[in-house]
Amino acid sequence: MRLTKIIACIFTVISGNSTLKAQNPVIQTHYTPDPAPMVYKDKVYVYTGDDIPGYDFYYMTKWRVFSSSDMVNWTDHGSPISLESFSWARDRAWAAQCIERNGKFYWYICAQTVQNNMALGVAVADSPIGPFKDALGKPLVTTGSWSNIDPTVFIDNDGQAYLYWGNGSLYYVKLNEDMISWTGDIVEVPQSAESFGGVRQKRSPDSKENPQVKDVYVEGPWFYKRAGKYYQMFAGMSKGGESLSYAMSDSPTGPWKYQGKIMSEQPTNSFTNHGGIIDFKGNSYLFYHTGLLPGGGSYGRATSIEAFKYNPDGTIPLISMTKDGVGAVGLPDAYKRIEAETIAWAEKCKTTQSDKGNIFVSEIRTGGHIKVRSVNFGLTSPKTFTASLASGLDGGVLDVHIDSLKGAKIASINVPRTGGWQSWKTFSQKVNENITGVHDLYFVFKGQNITAGRELFNFDYWQFIH
Repeated sequence: MRLTKIIACIFTVISGNSTLKAQNPVIQTHYTPDPAPMVYKDKVYVYTGDDIPGYDFYYMTKWRVFSSSDMVNWTDHGSPISLESFSWARDRAWAAQCIERNGKFYWYICAQTVQNNMALGVAVADSPIGPFKDALGKPLVTTGSWSNIDPTVFIDNDGQAYLYWGNGSLYYVKLNEDMISWTGDIVEVPQSAESFGGVRQKRSPDSKENPQVKDVYVEGPWFYKRAGKYYQMFAGMSKGGESLSYAMSDSPTGPWKYQGKIMSEQPTNSFTNHGGIIDFKGNSYLFYHTGLLPGGGSYGRATSIEAFKYNPDGTIPLISMTKDGVGAVGLPDAYKRIEAETIAWAEKCKTTQSDKGNIFVSEIRTGGHIKVRSVNFGLTSPKTFTASLASGLDGGVLDVHIDSLKGAKIASINVPRTGGWQSWKTFSQKVNENITGVHDLYFVFKGQNITAGRELFNFDYWQFIH
């Protein structure tokens, strides 16, 4: 009976039981606008921008990458590329997308050039998380236009790759097999009410009426293929800001037929929206951004995810944003090393990338915590909990709870001064509860009779041992 119950519990979690949900936005340690998801092998990688809070403009200098095998716990892989990676770039590290071909990974970016125009570039790596380097030493596409933003890339079944982009206008080129050059002309896609939903109506000088906007292509294209149909999602105009809309075609180059809005007039707290769509483990997902993290807004945006089902004719339904997000489609193994920066939800902490590229949880404060969803302990209870921690001062306390912040405390580590903020030491404590099956874990941070608000310790990884 015990075995049957545990197997049933595991099956329920994998099936996406509504009681085991992630929370939107899915990344809380940084602002992560313009999410571009990519499925590779058994994981989803999402490539994002990096909003810098405190400015009244889209001030961005780097890009970030995260991965997940279960859609609810996301591992931070840091910032593999930045403006400094491109000798020709000087500002505005805006939306980007990565794709794999023949074991290489090509990350298409846009940035302002030293000539003060926007251009598209490409970085290449042997791994989806880098290290990446500028593939050309110069822009891939530069036309002296401010429309050269928001690249989206797709490789068709016949091997032909397409790069679309554009602000205000939509363009494409056919990429060569090397993915870092292109052949032919830059093509501007014709726009009409039939193809992209309408055009913005200008207001006459003596009119007091606002212009009527049915829909109009603005920016942020996302190009993909499914079941023989080509999809072009884009950010269009909506009341109070941008909506996500889409068009479909029987050809990768059009003509396009407008289908309607995907996400419109939602309380995103951000004027912009920028999305990506993937299929993963039998489910379809919309990635988008909101300004709903504390301190966020139009210039502090964060990645969110919704699951959806296509209509029988392949069209996309209207999708509403949710706080709960999506269900788990996998179970982290409690008995394998898990990086501390693998997070479903975090408060009062950040993540940091060391000079050597190591990512860890930092800026930990009293009252903060990390939640990891749906961790599988299997049929045998662990005996020991271990964690790699470091502190340059007086340290603190790391408590481990299950199922909720006030759930059973199964282990506790008193973290002393270790000799430096990256002087890592492995600490072990006996697990004081019988734990089997699947549980959410909460790593709760507390101080040791010190001033509230001070940084406590850094957290690198954790693991349970039988």
